[in-house]
Amino acid sequence: MDFDLQPTLHGHLIDVHPLQPGDFESLFAAASDPLIWEQHPERDRYKREVFQKFFDTAMECKGAFAVIDRKSGRVIGSSRYCHLDLVKREVEIGWTFLERAYWGGIYNAELKKLMIDHAFRFLDRVVFVVGADNVRSQKALQKIGARIIGKKESQGVTGNLIPSIVFAVDAVDDR
Repeated sequence: MDFDLQPTLHGHLIDVHPLQPGDFESLFAAASDPLIWEQHPERDRYKREVFQKFFDTAMECKGAFAVIDRKSGRVIGSSRYCHLDLVKREVEIGWTFLERAYWGGIYNAELKKLMIDHAFRFLDRVVFVVGADNVRSQKALQKIGARIIGKKESQGVTGNLIPSIVFAVDAVDDR
């Protein structure tokens, strides 16, 4: 069975569906708060022209999602699978953001659980690459049991190199 980079996933709090071109306006509305991006290496992603680049790369990767609050039916954020490596049997989950009203752990934890559980149906490892200064995202990953496995420089949407920390969760980990 092949790994599906864009399944539709259902949780108690959220639904996750493949990102579509028509999701731009609702996703931009969710992303337009500057405080969402304050620890991110690309801090101006709340601006329409910068977010458009983010959205375009999400569509191009063919692994991006819109995150929907089940109660309100609104788009509240996004995440994606990328860098699928069938030889290493791993995939990266990243580029995740949620509206601030959904911060605090339970929505992000459910999103990551849905995506990790799906990945582990096919693969052995999920990796996360987080900007070195993005302490909030690092703590969120530690809450779900991810562990640091290294450092690297990642290329941002605008082509800049971003010092990053690499986290992983393995299928054999006790989450």
